[in-house]
Amino acid sequence: MTRKPLRRILFGFATGLVATALLAGTARSDTGSAASGSGSGSASGSAGSSSGSASGSSSGSAALPLPSGSGLGALIAAATQTGKPYEWGGVGPDAWDCSGLVQWAFRQVGVQLPRTTWQQAKVGLPVPLGALSPGDVVILNEDASHVGIYAGFGQILNAYDWGVPVGLAPLSQFFVYAIRRF
Repeated sequence: MTRKPLRRILFGFATGLVATALLAGTARSDTGSAASGSGSGSASGSAGSSSGSASGSSSGSAALPLPSGSGLGALIAAATQTGKPYEWGGVGPDAWDCSGLVQWAFRQVGVQLPRTTWQQAKVGLPVPLGALSPGDVVILNEDASHVGIYAGFGQILNAYDWGVPVGLAPLSQFFVYAIRRF
């Protein structure tokens, strides 16, 4: 087993954490409020008075999608299985199928997921593609027949098929059916 995929995942994880910390810090320092003259808030009753609280920042930016701690932990757990063979119905520890790997990885961080991809597609918080973050569960193919964990940089960590060991694959080679965050 090579250590290169694991290094890529760990690098992506570290980069994601640093970027999240920097961006979240910037967003927190620029919250804007009605009292500071940002123009947001709601009028209440008399002219010239304002009450309520601002939502978002005065610059108009929206809330940042933050990666899930559980998802990042599951990604790291799944990465330890890189190089192991695919086996239909495999639930480890020597061979995996796609949903078995995802279920096991999340169990390592205390999150109980159902066994099949179709069941996994119905649980957790739905995430739009534009907010995809490392650690998110991505259900793939038009029939929701495959699943993996997003590793960042356009890569998905998954147990793909016979003859293909657990590892990274470009997300672009799949149809994204759903994304879930735990």
